[in-house]
Amino acid sequence: MKHLSFRTRRIMAVIIPLIFSAAEYSSGQDLKLFEPVLPKKSGIQFKNSITETVDYNALTHENMYNGGGVAVGDINNDGLDDIYFVSNMNLNKLYINQGDLKFKDITASAGVSGRPGWKTGVTMVDINGDNLLDIYLCYCGKGDVDSRRNQLFINKGNLKFEEKAREYGLDDPTYSTLGAFFDYDLDGDLDMFLLATNVKVIRGLEFEQARTTNDPYAGDKLFRNDGERFTDVTEEAGIISNGLGYGLGVAISDLNKDGWPDIYITNDYIEPDYLYINNHNGTFTNRLTEQLLHISQSAMGNEINDFNNDTWPDIFTADMLPADNRRIKLLYGPENYMEYALMVMEGFYHSSMRNMLQLNNQNGTFSEIGQMAGVSNTDWSWAPPFADFDNDGWKDLFVTNGYFRDYTDRDFLKLKFDYYTQKGESRTQADTFYLVSYMKSTPVHNYIFKNNKDLTFTDKSMAWGFSKKIFSNGAAWSDLDADGDLDLVVSNQNETASVFRNMIRESGNPVNYVSIRLKGEGKNTRGLCSKVYVYTRDGVQYQEQMPSRGYQSCTSTTLLFGLAGDEEIDSIRVDWPGGKTTLLKNVQANRIIEISQAEAEAEVKVEVEVEVKAEAEVEGKGEVEPSHEIPEKGIFKLIESPVKYTHTEYGSNDFSRQPLLTYMPSICGPVMAAADVNGDKLDDIYVGGVRENPGALFIQSADGSFRASPDFVYAPDVFCTDAGAIFFDADGDGDQDLYVVSGGYHDYGRGNKALQDRLYINNGSGIFERSEGRLPQMLASKSCVTAADVDQDGDVDLFIGGRMIPGEYPKPVESWLLLNDGSGKFTNTLNDLIPGLESGGMITDAVFTDLNNDEWPDLITAGEFMPIRVFLNEKGRSFPEVTDRYFETPETGFWNKLAVSDIDNDGDMDIIAGNYGTNSQIKGSEKEPVTMTFSDFDNNGSVDPILSYYVDGISYPFPSRNELLTQLNTLRRKFPDYSSYANAKLTDVFSPEDLASATILTATELRTVLFINSGSRFEKRSLPVQAQFAPVHAIGILDYNNDGNKDMILAGNQNAMCVRLGVMDANYGQLYEGDGKGNFRYVPQTESGFIIVGDVRSLKTLPVKGKLHLFIGINNFGIAAYVLNPE
Repeated sequence: MKHLSFRTRRIMAVIIPLIFSAAEYSSGQDLKLFEPVLPKKSGIQFKNSITETVDYNALTHENMYNGGGVAVGDINNDGLDDIYFVSNMNLNKLYINQGDLKFKDITASAGVSGRPGWKTGVTMVDINGDNLLDIYLCYCGKGDVDSRRNQLFINKGNLKFEEKAREYGLDDPTYSTLGAFFDYDLDGDLDMFLLATNVKVIRGLEFEQARTTNDPYAGDKLFRNDGERFTDVTEEAGIISNGLGYGLGVAISDLNKDGWPDIYITNDYIEPDYLYINNHNGTFTNRLTEQLLHISQSAMGNEINDFNNDTWPDIFTADMLPADNRRIKLLYGPENYMEYALMVMEGFYHSSMRNMLQLNNQNGTFSEIGQMAGVSNTDWSWAPPFADFDNDGWKDLFVTNGYFRDYTDRDFLKLKFDYYTQKGESRTQADTFYLVSYMKSTPVHNYIFKNNKDLTFTDKSMAWGFSKKIFSNGAAWSDLDADGDLDLVVSNQNETASVFRNMIRESGNPVNYVSIRLKGEGKNTRGLCSKVYVYTRDGVQYQEQMPSRGYQSCTSTTLLFGLAGDEEIDSIRVDWPGGKTTLLKNVQANRIIEISQAEAEAEVKVEVEVEVKAEAEVEGKGEVEPSHEIPEKGIFKLIESPVKYTHTEYGSNDFSRQPLLTYMPSICGPVMAAADVNGDKLDDIYVGGVRENPGALFIQSADGSFRASPDFVYAPDVFCTDAGAIFFDADGDGDQDLYVVSGGYHDYGRGNKALQDRLYINNGSGIFERSEGRLPQMLASKSCVTAADVDQDGDVDLFIGGRMIPGEYPKPVESWLLLNDGSGKFTNTLNDLIPGLESGGMITDAVFTDLNNDEWPDLITAGEFMPIRVFLNEKGRSFPEVTDRYFETPETGFWNKLAVSDIDNDGDMDIIAGNYGTNSQIKGSEKEPVTMTFSDFDNNGSVDPILSYYVDGISYPFPSRNELLTQLNTLRRKFPDYSSYANAKLTDVFSPEDLASATILTATELRTVLFINSGSRFEKRSLPVQAQFAPVHAIGILDYNNDGNKDMILAGNQNAMCVRLGVMDANYGQLYEGDGKGNFRYVPQTESGFIIVGDVRSLKTLPVKGKLHLFIGINNFGIAAYVLNPE
């Protein structure tokens, strides 16, 4: 490991101590963190009033209720931040801060009210380098070109401004959302990215032309600062400028920490977001699809900030998924899988209607964890700032919320469709204003979430003072009263703007802080694009100086860092644009510190930031030396796979067969099995196939290559889907035979011969015969096979887990215990030996292992909506179920995979159980279980599966009304509209008699967990939170560092999901280091080296040319390969 550290430097800085009031709250009191400052006290009377007319309403102008921005900045350099509000239809307001949260309206005298026309976003920026903040105002709307020209108010230094947009070349008539200023070419002055939307509706047939044509008014633009004027360099810089973007959010950040600012754009509607990576030569490349695996569908505002204190910027995008069941059911959202699939195939990318929290993996990839973090559902959301509102050293999340008209109410959409149809048929003029009167107006409260310091958040909206239901849009934050905490300013629609005073410094809790003001060189006087690190005994915090953020808004350039109980800061480091660095050491808390770029040291090259030294190293020194550790190489290295197999999934849509499925069960491969099949002491690999793409056998050569066996070709296999495979000696001749499990869903029906398992007999030299007559008839979809000599008669027996009956999910299906007669002929004895599994459920995995150390293999099974079950082998005579003996409570879940190993080095077998994870809308617990209720409710011969889950303490059916009626059309009379179904519980949908005859399955544990064997019981232990990022379908046990302790690899993901749940893909292959005591450390992706994209369904570790190789089976891709500890 390379180690870079900074030497101590003598820095001149201005330290300003602050006086704050005495504590008014005891530390034990539950604090209402924010108190509204009434307009009578604050003097702020601004109201963003929207007036609907016949010609101007929510149906003629879709952006009518998108709201206006707010900017916060110190325009007169008195140390207090002032506020500028944008009015969409009326005049803007500028308020000067007079202290103690009292403000004075100086709009008229300052000359910054704007002109008539639709106004949107605002930025305060020192554009000319005179150390005075200027104001850049954006215009939009359907007016003529001149009415849309943006304005630039130049600060004259006497609380007066002069409009000079034309002189600077910034009076652009684009349908503008916000101008973000930053130094993209690092030449010392500020350039501008102009975010644009579109006021015109583009229909489906127009998409292709719109995507390939630059739009002079609806396309984003980049302006380079050439000294006296700005030059439009959009096209030459590689910026997409078509009219399909509908841009609503822009964030500037050095996402890859290469020293150059990058750009993230959130687009409304169908066009994907843009992630522009700076190429260091004046150009950008959109790398969204390389770095993010899915995005928000209709994103509004966004935020880039480091929320988990790893010093790498993360991305948050705001969408419109409600948190409450009623609005989820009432408001429109995509749900048709075929429409979604066609959209993706046309290049519009994977998206879901919810907020997204993209965790930066520090290697050019992001894991989207918003649902696990608890911040995915905040209704129609706009500004989502991350900031440390409670001064505990961790950034919290505030989200403004609301749309004045329920534009996506499904009942209204149906009314609108019917109305326009009627008018079309009668050839009469439609009255849109009449229709608007039927649009409901539903206010919702703003949200605020406390950072739990573990990648999750807790909703504190009610406790912290945001219970009021309102319509809010733009927001900014600043320490407005200079008391050492962050206050909030929010622009509301048709209601007076809100100012919230933060009360944390009055709480009596140890809530220290430090505020930092940057003084940049040249024309970048506020040091925009600088990076600030604050090191304390508890770790490190990181912020970038970029005031344009959130939604149409601009925040303070004074950066506040909460310090909790720390009264001294070990060090503060500023990385300035261009490479210079400033370092301060041993800084006292509760200060405002001014740091000047002119006094910074020469460039210091730093590539990867890691956490500060442990607390034990700090004691006695009084400080922490900031350090950077740069890994020479990953633990694993991606190589070109020597196994050349392409897995091509058979094109099927399981949702067309059973509309209420939440995922497609057809996806179950590729599986792998490995053994030396030809006696050359080199392990070979079988890769399982899928319908119309049969599996293949790969023979390893001494040079490390693998060749596909030309002899392993069997015509009937083309119809099969391989769900499991194992090499074992079936006929007792000393070589490795192959058993392949037939599974899948597709369009298989009962009795389909493609569901019959297959046994391939080895002739000893790696040539196999597809054997007939050795297996009983097994015409069901199966999932797994595990082998052991269960009766200790000297041969190998098999257990095969039944997965489901295709087309009849979730009916339970039989499993098989195949006893070997010694010659490789098998008989099913499950009903005799394991009657508890006669109708075993939907088994996904099973393992034989000796749990009680009696030298007889016992059986453990797991499955979907099933507990982990244990069957003890009574000397081959029977397998009584002893699950209750080993588990205190039934661990029912969506289990996918089991791995057994002695994790804690105590001589018995522990269990690692791969599950669904917590990064989904579906949550389950013992108190609030997920349930699956199924029956043929409408007596039409098909199974009707109804998933239910808890929302706000009440269990509701998951399906939307459309989904439910597609499956059960007979319910249309009971639920004639969406409102009638919106609050329906299962007991409202079905009669007591129907429910009494139905089967109900439950799942209470959705986490991937470790079960430690104490000898007579399994103790459940949590794994690091990263294990819950996505469903785990593959587990590898190894000792990667040769310390004698078991480590593990977890992989999985699940992309073939119903549209409302969306893809689950946050796991890039995760390495966990074990300590031999049952504890694991998540190894960061940069350290492990893993970037595994896709649905992993199998892992195999094999020695190849003396080095351990990891082979990964990825659905619809093939086999990827990594090598351990490459040279």
